[in-house]
Formats: sequence, C-alpha cells, structure tokens
Amino acid sequence: MIYLDNAATTQMLPEAVEAMTPYFRDFYGNASTLYELGQRSHAKLNRCRKSLGNLIGAGRDEIYFTSGGSESDNWALKGICDLWLSARRNSSSPENTSRPAGAADVPHIITTKIEHHAVLNTCGWLAEHGAEVTYLDVDEEGFVDPADIEAAILPNTALISVMMANNEAGTIEPVAEIGKIAHKRGIFFHTDAVQAFGQIPVNVDEMNIDLLSASSHKLYGPKGAGLLYIRRGILLPSLIHGGGQERGRRAGTENLPGIAGFAKAAEIAGEAMQERVERESRLRDLMVHLIFQQIKGVSLNGPAVSDDMAKSGKVFRPSGRLPGNVNIAFAGIDGEALLTLLDMDGVCASSGSACSSGSLDPSHVLLAMGKDHASARSSVRFSIGAYNTEEEIVKTVKILARDVEKLRQYT
Repeated sequence: MIYLDNAATTQMLPEAVEAMTPYFRDFYGNASTLYELGQRSHAKLNRCRKSLGNLIGAGRDEIYFTSGGSESDNWALKGICDLWLSARRNSSSPENTSRPAGAADVPHIITTKIEHHAVLNTCGWLAEHGAEVTYLDVDEEGFVDPADIEAAILPNTALISVMMANNEAGTIEPVAEIGKIAHKRGIFFHTDAVQAFGQIPVNVDEMNIDLLSASSHKLYGPKGAGLLYIRRGILLPSLIHGGGQERGRRAGTENLPGIAGFAKAAEIAGEAMQERVERESRLRDLMVHLIFQQIKGVSLNGPAVSDDMAKSGKVFRPSGRLPGNVNIAFAGIDGEALLTLLDMDGVCASSGSACSSGSLDPSHVLLAMGKDHASARSSVRFSIGAYNTEEEIVKTVKILARDVEKLRQYT
C-alpha cells in the first residue's frame, strides 16, 4: 500500500513506541500520587511539557495535556467564553478580560468558514447557548483577509479563532498578523495548529498566539494524546471537572504513555523539520507537475506550489501551502469513486477531513473557497508524509491517470 492520507497516519515512529514502553510496564505510577513511583511519573510529565513547549517557544508551565485536538479546541473556545462571562459578572475583571461599557452581555467569536469541525461545531454549540459567532469568508485559495477580521470585531468580541493550516486545502493562514490585530484590540487569539505543529516552524510569541491546539498522531505519535498551549496569565476555566490534575485545570489521570510518545515524536519532528519541509515540498511539487502532465481536466485546489503553477493564473506564495498537501479536482469524476479505485490499486488517499468520512456532502472547505458542488465532489486530497518516496509518487500518478481514464470512460 502507498499511504498518502495524513488524516489516517498508519505508522508510529519506532522511537515513539520505545519512549512509551517503560510507562506501560515499569513506571505505571499515577503522576498525582506522593510515593516514588508516582513522582517518577510526575517528573516525566514535566520533562514532556518542556520538550513540547520548546517546539513552539512556550514555557513548560504553559503546556496542558488533553486527549487530542478536538478536546483542546473545545476547551479553548468554551473556556474563553466562560472567562468573558465571568469578567462581565465581576466588576473587578482581570486585566485583558474587561470590555467597554455597553458591550453586549454575550461573548462574540470570530472564526472562518473553513475551520475543522472541532471548531465549527463548538461554535455552533456556543451559538445555541447564546454566544454570537461570525464566520468569515476566505478567498479562492483558502486565505482569510486580516482586514476582514478587524472589520468584524465588536465591543463584545471575546475570541478570534483561526486555524494555522487547513487540513484539506493546505492553506497556511496569516496567523501572526491576525494575532497582532487581536492583541491590539485586547482580544484573545486561538489557533488550531493540529496540521502545523511539528510540520512547519511555529513560535507562539512571534505569532501573537494566546491558545494553541495540537495533536500527537499528526507527528507519527500515538493517537489519543494532545495539548493546549495557554499563555501564562490566562486563567482558563476547566472543561473537564473532577480531580486536580494538570494543575487543577483538566481533571483525569494523565495518559503518560501517550504523552511520552507525543513528546518523543515532537522532539524528532523539531530536529528534522527543515529537512522534512524541503523534502515534502519537493515531492509535493513533483506530484502536482506529474498530474498536470499526465491527466487532462485537472485543477489544483488551494495555494500554488511553484512558479510554473503561477503561469496558469495562480498567485505563488512560497510559504502559503503545507509542504505535503496536494488537493486536485478531476473534472467529470466522482471523488469517492476515484478513491475506491485507488484503494483497490493500493493507494490510500482522502476526499476531505477524516472526521467527516461517510458524509455525502461535498467538502465545506472547498465550497467556502468558491468551488461549485461538482468541483468539490470531484476533488481528492493526497498528503505526502515522512515515509513517502519519489518512487511512490511516480507510481501513484501512473495509477491515478489510469483510474481517472477508466472512470471517464463510464461517465
């Protein structure tokens, strides 16, 4: 099989497995206990916090462990709304949470129409419970305009949440500029960085980020482990209530084996990042060019990948697309049918987010980018990862060309 689907990462780093093993077998103590075995676990948790924080320029005390990106997104959005409401009720509001007199009595969130469902569905839940939510449009390549964000700010705006990189189109958003706007207006800024963490350089201070969500399995670490970065001084309320774990912020015994694997995978990702970015970008560009050479009636969804693509009318932004992302529309083809043929021929790819698998609706991301339903349904995403080779890319495009031709003969 050739795996080109980063949403269903199939292989854990051997080093991550090795890092996890002692905490399944030898050091199984609860990190909240006082005896020696538990204190060893507690010390390991703190070492993992430091390692993960180093990857994004954060302090150890700003890293909180979760079960993954969805929990982190929920915690960030719901927590800030709770914090805003508490500040409104409390005349002695903490710094950075006070709002102008006369502001509405409900919190307002600004986000985009292309966010992951972990953000969109959380915003929907908050709206059902009284919050205001503004969903901003993006351009044809998936970029949100920072000017639109600034124009959408209201007196009661509590949070701006914009993903760092889109999981379907690969668009890397201008988060540093957005964060700067948020801070200028005294508003918290959250970014879902699940697709970016360990894939591209991230620095929470340089990018003006207050809260950041990340997940382990996108780095070839274990599934079921994630983190929420919370900038020092933000007293985010708990999402999960119970014991005093995570310094009283997130109840539940920590998943130490998963966290150990997460930290090791992040450490390796940080060390190899530049080399991996260059390698995946080269393979990505090769795949796009081979597809355009060998298959007619195709178009690239999302930002351009090279100057050659710019000649076809797209604006080339060197840092505007994730290194391993390729999203192609095949005119006259049903994407799901194409994926079925590819699977039969030994290639695993995706038509959208793994979290919406089984849905008959076209990608909400591509529709928000202005694609019509037919184009969105004809689109397939390939995610080039650390284990893919040039030989696999060449072989995949040959298989793809054959399967597209086969489907077109029947439509």
